Amino acid sequence: MRIQKDDRRSLRTREALHQALFALLHEKRYDAISVQDIIDRANVGRSTFYAHFVDKDDLASYSIEQMLDALVHLSRPAGPGLIATAALFEHVRQQFTLFQMQMRDRGLELFFERGQAYWSQKIEQELQRRLPPEHEPGVPLALVANHVTGAWVNLLKWWLDNKMPYSPERMEEIFQQLVLPGVEAALGRG
Repeated sequence: MRIQKDDRRSLRTREALHQALFALLHEKRYDAISVQDIIDRANVGRSTFYAHFVDKDDLASYSIEQMLDALVHLSRPAGPGLIATAALFEHVRQQFTLFQMQMRDRGLELFFERGQAYWSQKIEQELQRRLPPEHEPGVPLALVANHVTGAWVNLLKWWLDNKMPYSPERMEEIFQQLVLPGVEAALGRG
């Protein structure tokens, strides 16, 4: 479990470690990166690394959360959808080289795991916000959110595995067609 310190020095250290990991991902596969590689690149000591992170996966989870936090503004839907998936598909398309480097690696698996948990929480909050007061949905919101994010993550994996045959906008249409009717039914509105 990551130790969360919020003083400026701790924030700078975490950012240096995050940047070191990201830079190393451009050079080699996630599984080939060691904690020693990261601390050498960030120019920090081993004890400093372990004062902030349990291990490399913990740092990777932190880095993924930082990236997802930066993407939140892209995910706000303009219409009835729960997330603006076209913007997210577009971002992945732009970063495809990095995704491709990590395609069969623990790093990508970690990205999908953390991404699904992160978006599930955001979607559950959005669903709660959209529910009328005193309305009890037919399915618990946490399960609906998990279903929605699972569908999105699986579509994203399919899209990447198939070399992105459709535009981000078309992938959003497909996602909305597959998911929205079930969400509406689960909320008791379909």
